[in-house]
Amino acid sequence: MSTGSTEAQLSSEEERRVTTLELFFDLVFVFTVTQLTVLLSHGFHVTGFLRVVLVFTVLFWMYGGYAHLTNQVPPDSPRRRLLLMLAMCGFLMCALSVPTAFGAGGVPFGIGYLLVTVVHGLMYTEAHGRSVIWFAAPNVLCALSVLAAGFFDGGPAWALWVLALVFQFGTQLVVRFAGAPADAEEETVSGQLGGMSAAHLVERHGLLLLIVFGESVIAIGIGVEGLPLTVGLFGGAFLALGIASALWWLYFVRDEGRAEEYLAAADGARRFKLSMLAYYYFFLPVLIGVATFAAGVKKTIGHLGDPLPAGPALALAGGVALYLAGDLAFRTVLRIGVLRYRAAALAGALATAAAGHRFNGAVQLGALLLVLVATLVAESRGVRRAEAARVAGGAGGAGGAGGAGGASGAGGADGVTVAPEGA
Repeated sequence: MSTGSTEAQLSSEEERRVTTLELFFDLVFVFTVTQLTVLLSHGFHVTGFLRVVLVFTVLFWMYGGYAHLTNQVPPDSPRRRLLLMLAMCGFLMCALSVPTAFGAGGVPFGIGYLLVTVVHGLMYTEAHGRSVIWFAAPNVLCALSVLAAGFFDGGPAWALWVLALVFQFGTQLVVRFAGAPADAEEETVSGQLGGMSAAHLVERHGLLLLIVFGESVIAIGIGVEGLPLTVGLFGGAFLALGIASALWWLYFVRDEGRAEEYLAAADGARRFKLSMLAYYYFFLPVLIGVATFAAGVKKTIGHLGDPLPAGPALALAGGVALYLAGDLAFRTVLRIGVLRYRAAALAGALATAAAGHRFNGAVQLGALLLVLVATLVAESRGVRRAEAARVAGGAGGAGGAGGAGGASGAGGADGVTVAPEGA
């Protein structure tokens, strides 16, 4: 790609940004995260956690579908706005039905999800016409499987939810090759979907993550409801907010901008593949991690001086660890940062569960915050060292075409290459 075409593409990327209706849509969707957090906090056990993961995986699939939809079919006409609001009603129905979504009694959830799916397919016909069948049909089959699960308990319900995931993940294989001969990649469905604005996609998911962070703040308020406002309680609240702020810092200060640059430099089907990996598969543990941490905060904030039961202690530690695991995979696929500091932080976060269980909640919150702050400090120093080495290498190799400065010039702020070739 020439320099001129690259600049034109990046300029075009900057013009497409998230609308207020899309943000309103996200606020409704995040209510499902709130409901899942409440569901998880009612009982910390493996089966309950797996149910939460299944439900959110299915819901987040269609959220991603709408993020891609409004990227290519912006809600800029009354008809599109009304259809998007109808989809919001479907997501609200799903959110209200989350407590009974799994097993017999989950029919309202399935009806809401089917509504969300059908509206998505109808709106996408404006961009892709008949090609929409390649992903709309599997999505509808997924929704019908979820709806059918609402009539059963136990094994059949689990089987139908797993079948829904099979349809969901199979959709990606279908769209990758459907729609055109193999030698016309840009004309395949995935090539068409890859014609989206990277700036809009990154901003949309960043705003979603920011709203989900708000759930951890709400968890503090719910946890302290009815308790006397003591110095210790404020201290615990500040620790929980500090952890959420550190998690915010890990993504928004450095990674978000470089993720946009990387996706903007990729074309067609490749952009679709990268966006699916980064903003669906690897964003799932990030979002579930925040929700799990929030559930742990709800059960901890009112008992800061007491040893924590295993469930809340694991929720605090595991939530942060899940976030870091998703972040590590996200960084790996987009090549936007070093990994060793955050890998060490993941292990450190898991280790804090023992501190909460043996000592108390305040100790575990303090330990989690210490782990995250130490990670940020170490990364910052690493960036400065890499920059200093680059400057020194550039000065030393200025006289030769193969100098160290030229070799590292393609790197990001911490010396990591952000060009997409060869990924």
